[in-house]
Amino acid sequence: MPTERRTRVRVGLVFLLFVISAIAFLDRTNISVAGVQMRQEYGIDQIQLGWVFSAFLIGYAAFQVPAGWLAARYGPRLLLTWALVWWGLFSIATALVPPDAAHAILMLAIVRFALGIGEAAVYPSANQFVSRWVPASERGKANGLIFAGVGAGSGLTPPLITAIIVMGGWRASFYVCAAIGIVVAVIWYAVARDRPQEHGRVSLAELAHIEGGLPPASPAAHVAIPWRAILSSRNVWGLFLSYFAFGYVIWIFFSWFFIYLAEARGLDLKASALYGMAPFLAMTVGCLGGGVLNDAISKRRGLYAGRSGLAMVAFVLTGIFLLIGSRVDSAPLAVAVLALGGGAIYVSQSSFWSVTADIAGRHTGVVSGLMNVGCQVGGAITSSLTPWIAAQYGWVAAFGTGAVIVLAGTLAWAVVDPNRLIEPAPSDDLGIEPVPVAV
Repeated sequence: MPTERRTRVRVGLVFLLFVISAIAFLDRTNISVAGVQMRQEYGIDQIQLGWVFSAFLIGYAAFQVPAGWLAARYGPRLLLTWALVWWGLFSIATALVPPDAAHAILMLAIVRFALGIGEAAVYPSANQFVSRWVPASERGKANGLIFAGVGAGSGLTPPLITAIIVMGGWRASFYVCAAIGIVVAVIWYAVARDRPQEHGRVSLAELAHIEGGLPPASPAAHVAIPWRAILSSRNVWGLFLSYFAFGYVIWIFFSWFFIYLAEARGLDLKASALYGMAPFLAMTVGCLGGGVLNDAISKRRGLYAGRSGLAMVAFVLTGIFLLIGSRVDSAPLAVAVLALGGGAIYVSQSSFWSVTADIAGRHTGVVSGLMNVGCQVGGAITSSLTPWIAAQYGWVAAFGTGAVIVLAGTLAWAVVDPNRLIEPAPSDDLGIEPVPVAV
């Protein structure tokens, strides 16, 4: 056994993935804050703005599986670098669409669709990184930290974008977000490596710790993706459907919460920015706490309790908070209760991505990408459906619909068993499932 000091390079790189995750959500939710000014300049209503929101999510969903394949084929280092540059360029392009153009809304939708293509690489790449760099016993905390970036980025969005808009107009907010992403792309490429064996700063002690916590690697350099096993897996479809419910709820917050506060609760721009942070701060706490609970419960009670059981509890709490919060008369109290709903659902986030690494091994990028399609389809639907429900039946009905969907998602989580692996042993004639292979 190595006797030298154990480095913690993997921790630093996971933290950098947290930063990238935060930037990704800064870039995708800035339009919900800028949307108040954009609607006035482009002369569009909430439903038309919802189409633009949905265009991003359609592009994001459509390229999840290709992004997972690219992450496995070319590695998270290169793919994330190009992705950061790509979505920086299309953030700039969002601000360059002329309001007086004949098809301005279509142009905005196309630009946001392209932005979604670039951002599709983020979490399949991150999960591929986790499957190669993070021992199984640490994956809950690692995924909790990575996805805490969602809350951090989204929480920073209202005050940051509001301040930029006040100083330089809504277009300046897209330019600033693009610059931040390109700077981090350079940093990621400089310090990241696809495997711990390739990183010069990883000590032998840390390498032994990582390798000791991973299943044994396959000697095969390239293995065909077992599409039949993936598409017939009850685990995969349970994750897909539960992540659909997750996506439907979270995109109510990402797309419409700021506008809900301004237009339904009557808050001004600065007050909306302040109160609008609450759900995303709660998401950050929920994500970090969920990651710790995930690993702790899994260690004591097994993977099903730690991954699936925790997620089911989180979903039930989310539904309850949405139902209560949408009916509260006081704006501050409503924000607090709805924020608890956002925090509760993010307790489940590390479970989704830990389970895909648990069951998919070397195909983690592809399986997590397929799962994430469910989330983005749910988000695309809510981005357009929520304003319609709110206009026809009120915001109580809009949040109530989300509550019903997330409670139904609890049933999908019930069928997910992290101990049931996807990939059969190549030479196993007895039907015994193997240990998943992480590369």
